[in-house]
Amino acid sequence: MAISFDINDILKVAVKIEENGEKFYHYAEDITKNKDMKKVFKHLADEETNHKKIFKDMLSKVDKSESMEGYPEEYVTYLRTYVDKVIFTKQAKEADFSAVKDTLSAINFAIQRELDSILYYQEMKNLIHRSQEIMIERIIDEERKHFIKLQQIKKQGKL
Repeated sequence: MAISFDINDILKVAVKIEENGEKFYHYAEDITKNKDMKKVFKHLADEETNHKKIFKDMLSKVDKSESMEGYPEEYVTYLRTYVDKVIFTKQAKEADFSAVKDTLSAINFAIQRELDSILYYQEMKNLIHRSQEIMIERIIDEERKHFIKLQQIKKQGKL
């Protein structure tokens, strides 16, 4: 049986991921004792808020008439299960956040979440109409910027 993906659904997921990212970065801002890192986490939270607005705007402009291809149910199930990990339930989020006790663990957690998001969007890009790939590329670019910024901070070691 073949199942289709709709760019609308992917953009809704993107909004949720950004909301969760914003919550996490505010949490990281609260737990860090380093003043410079507080500013970094605040900035990242603000960027997540901005990304959410961008993705909502993209969602409002989607051409809903584009035909979608079908994909094997197993692949779709894999991606839907994966997004549950990326978006995470309230219980999983609380468990994940409880493991974040300091600035370094917050950085490591954020790096992994950015990578998870990039991987998800890379996979989803293969499941949408070619004309809509540019939207997914834009999302990936935003996630990649955060990944790079976090890696640079970790490399500098001024946590």
